[in-house]
Amino acid sequence: MATRGEWFPGEPCWIDLYSKDVARASAFYEAVLGWTAGEQAEQFGGYFMFFSGGVPVAGCMSKDSSDPMPDAWSIYIATPNADESLARGASHGATVVVPAMPVGDQGTMGMMVDPGGAAVGVWTPNEFSGFGRIDEPGAPKWFELHTGQYEDAVAFYKSVFGWETRTVGDSPGFHYATADHGGRPFAGILEDNAAAPRWEVRFGVHDTGAAASAALANGGSLTRPTEETLYGEIGYLEDPTGAAFVIQPAR
Repeated sequence: MATRGEWFPGEPCWIDLYSKDVARASAFYEAVLGWTAGEQAEQFGGYFMFFSGGVPVAGCMSKDSSDPMPDAWSIYIATPNADESLARGASHGATVVVPAMPVGDQGTMGMMVDPGGAAVGVWTPNEFSGFGRIDEPGAPKWFELHTGQYEDAVAFYKSVFGWETRTVGDSPGFHYATADHGGRPFAGILEDNAAAPRWEVRFGVHDTGAAASAALANGGSLTRPTEETLYGEIGYLEDPTGAAFVIQPAR
């Protein structure tokens, strides 16, 4: 399997899970996606990585029981300067919730909430650039923003991260744009007025039905039945503590 070592500015380069039960999450994602959990780094508050085939594909952090926010996956977008990206986001209506902060010698992270209410992180790499695989079984496959402020969201990500976007859906009830680089789409923006604004993470699997069955057998749930699409069978899941994610066949 191919590995990735660099991510261009504006591309999602890392994801992590905030979970109230990291032991249960580790067992769950091992069963569903074949991951193994690395050692917790006490200097980083117990943060650890998930690996697929020995390559890092995601991170995980224990969530304080007093935190009212639901368990969730977050994405981080590569940027050459986290401070500048956060400042640019703030100037375009975002709220910075985690100012730029160094993570040892690995890089610099920060987090903001975009004007539509979806949290999005930024990552400036140093020793660590991001996940090592994409669009393979057990690796992140796609990143999709669901927002009730579609046009504003497209404008925000173009202004803050320099995205080149392409409209692929512009009809009543379906507005969708992709962010492209060199002719390759790497993220999507969907108008969604029915749910809370969020960045949705999709993972590649060999077999959607088998992965969904493994999720159910290990305490997860299907939020709606799997469905056949032009991109293969898609499953909408929640892990045992309620963090939502999507699975679909890898290329």
